[in-house]
Amino acid sequence: MRFDDGLAELHTHLGGAVAADILWSLAHEQGIALPVKDYWEFEGLVTVSDPRGVADLDALDAIYHWTELIQSSPLAVERSVHAAIGGAYRSQGITTLEVRFNPMKRNRGGERDLDHIILAAIRGLDRASLEYPQVRAGLILMMDRTFDAELNMIIVRKAVRWAPRGIVGVDVAGPRPGGRRYDYRQLAPHVETARDAGLGVTVHVGEEGGDVGREETAEVVEALRPDRIGHGILAARDGRLMESLRDSGTVLELCPTSNLLTRALSGEDELRDTVRAFADHGVSFTIATDGPEMMRTHLRDEFALLVRIEALDEDEAREANRRGHHASFVRRQPVLRAA
Repeated sequence: MRFDDGLAELHTHLGGAVAADILWSLAHEQGIALPVKDYWEFEGLVTVSDPRGVADLDALDAIYHWTELIQSSPLAVERSVHAAIGGAYRSQGITTLEVRFNPMKRNRGGERDLDHIILAAIRGLDRASLEYPQVRAGLILMMDRTFDAELNMIIVRKAVRWAPRGIVGVDVAGPRPGGRRYDYRQLAPHVETARDAGLGVTVHVGEEGGDVGREETAEVVEALRPDRIGHGILAARDGRLMESLRDSGTVLELCPTSNLLTRALSGEDELRDTVRAFADHGVSFTIATDGPEMMRTHLRDEFALLVRIEALDEDEAREANRRGHHASFVRRQPVLRAA
């Protein structure tokens, strides 16, 4: 399938976007004690190596533990951002890219200065922008559902401070504390602070939890009014919620392979029905990988999968990609073409 305007990837985590061989070198350069000594065992440690996926999102968090630990230094963050952007263009032809990460999960529990971590990411962004001027790229700083309100507000303030240097939005993710329903309304001041500063707002919600996940999604749409929602697949089971998403213009960031590997979706039939429900109800969505290296996929593979299972036809796939370019938080600028 051809995409004349290049591909747009709006949902990729830094911890899942860097090749295992680069992480391996970074771990050794920093003297990080790894539980394995063989590279191929390490690759299995930092990727979803079993084609059947992981048991649940907690198992995925265990993989992120290692990638976040390895990326917990200014050197590692800079090189990781640079590698993620360059790799996206070289291997996938991505020309609009947003990379998200939580800086507090990269500072060794406060051992490293937060501004140094963020500035290192910006240096990686700047270096990649020089080498790959065809790519419009930006960084999203992530809050966490296990953090208290003040810690999350610190992240938002840092995003606002460094917005002129390439921070384009904020997000929230992470496990629910104690597995309980998360009160997204507590993030209203955080979202308003970011929005008032011109930052984009996206929220992880509706990926798990059944009825609770749908209730959380409805709460997010009503109370936070985000520009975009990460995943949001549970909304496909609720006609009224899909109407709310459509009427609010909220864009879903769908990650097909990731949702299959984490068993958020039971299989290709449920994936097809979910995507088709959104398309038929006029819900706006983009397609993403969640982390191409960790999920062992490419964005082109995601579109090919959806077309193969008849979740989308080729015209709908191209429209979803075009929507990604336009829904990006990166300021619009001409995409440079190679001579």
